[in-house]
Amino acid sequence: MENEFTETSREENKMGVMPIPKLLLTMSLPMILSMLVQALYNVVDSIFVSRVNENALTAVSLAFPIQNLMIAVASGTGVGVNALLSRSLGEKNYEQASRAANNSILLTLCSYFVFALVGIFGSRLFFAAQTPDPQIREYGYQYMGIICILSIGVFMQVNMERLLQSTGLTFYTMITQGTGAIINIIFDPIMIFGYFGFPKMGVAGAAAATVFGQIVAMLLGLYFNFRKNKEIELSIKKMRFHGPTVKTIYAVGVPSILMMSIGSLMTFCMNKILLMFSSTAAAVFGVYFKLQSFFFMPVFGMNNGIVPIIAFNYGARQKKRITDAVKIGCVAAFCMMMLGLLAFQAIPEVLFGFFQASDEMLSIGCKALRTISYSFLFAPFCIVIGSVFQALGNGVYSLIVSVCRQLLVLLPCALALALTFGLDAVWWAFPIAEIMSIVVSLILFRRIYRQKIKPLGER
Repeated sequence: MENEFTETSREENKMGVMPIPKLLLTMSLPMILSMLVQALYNVVDSIFVSRVNENALTAVSLAFPIQNLMIAVASGTGVGVNALLSRSLGEKNYEQASRAANNSILLTLCSYFVFALVGIFGSRLFFAAQTPDPQIREYGYQYMGIICILSIGVFMQVNMERLLQSTGLTFYTMITQGTGAIINIIFDPIMIFGYFGFPKMGVAGAAAATVFGQIVAMLLGLYFNFRKNKEIELSIKKMRFHGPTVKTIYAVGVPSILMMSIGSLMTFCMNKILLMFSSTAAAVFGVYFKLQSFFFMPVFGMNNGIVPIIAFNYGARQKKRITDAVKIGCVAAFCMMMLGLLAFQAIPEVLFGFFQASDEMLSIGCKALRTISYSFLFAPFCIVIGSVFQALGNGVYSLIVSVCRQLLVLLPCALALALTFGLDAVWWAFPIAEIMSIVVSLILFRRIYRQKIKPLGER
């Protein structure tokens, strides 16, 4: 099955002509809405799991680094595809754009097979390395095994969405992500607690509901790309590895994968630090990650809209459109993150109440949310600047920022604060790391501006 597309459909791409404020809203709003739905299902997933018991919530929290690693590989590859495809369209190199799209599907399948093997052979080893508690281990084996072995859905879903984003069809990504998330939310209680004739699966039911939603979203993404995406030609016959294309994709994609994978390593190590105090502290950290997604995910959704805008206009040598996109993106991201700061400062007790929080969890969690939320003052600028690095093919800059923030500052600070001042002080490592991150980001942005953006001139 192949796309039907014409040269007429390629004559006017909105990323090169539509006013930037309207374009950013058009490109980002569907992604922001779908990301909000995804954030909702992440939270709902943990809320239902917390109804099993606190150990179940802890197990799902400890599995988060593996889930994050899968997203890192899928999204990082997608960033590379997104940048190459959008740049190729800006240069009107449609053959290269289609080649990038077809190669991306093959790379996605390879990634899936790797993680399926991790699920089969690595689940028990992963949880044995984190906790001696037999119940947490058993819950973790069940959850991680399912999400890895059936991860074809999440890998292919992300890939299909990146192809749609690259060609400006972000409305369809809202449909795929929203549908998958809603299915997950609906089937979570059904599969966890055994409603409507389904067996009571507990933690395994949460994993099953997640992968079911991802597979449905994958199928929708395939349909939209093959039937609706006129900018690229997808064909099974053309799905052959092309060395230079794969190299170009991963030139941007690998730093992005590594950057996001560092988040998995950071989470794993933070869990080890927090488990020095109690499993409840690790559960609090897991709940924080779920809650903060309500504010970070929309910013990432907007970021997904900015990357193709910058990449396209860089290919078309439109300097002012690039700088306008960066400025407007920073303002919008800051406003979204301020909502998170206000929520975490004002109502942490209410937020933890959704997770059946014990007195101990409530005591630890309120202090954690209030302290970590100070990092929201700086994070939005780093995220938007990172999109510039990715769109212009300098993904290694994003990697440098991520390594400095999470490995060189956050983890050492967290460990030092834990050993010196105790659990309550650990959370200050987050705002400290974010301050360092914005300094490094601005230094690197100044460099890339001088090298790539400033020479473009005005058109």
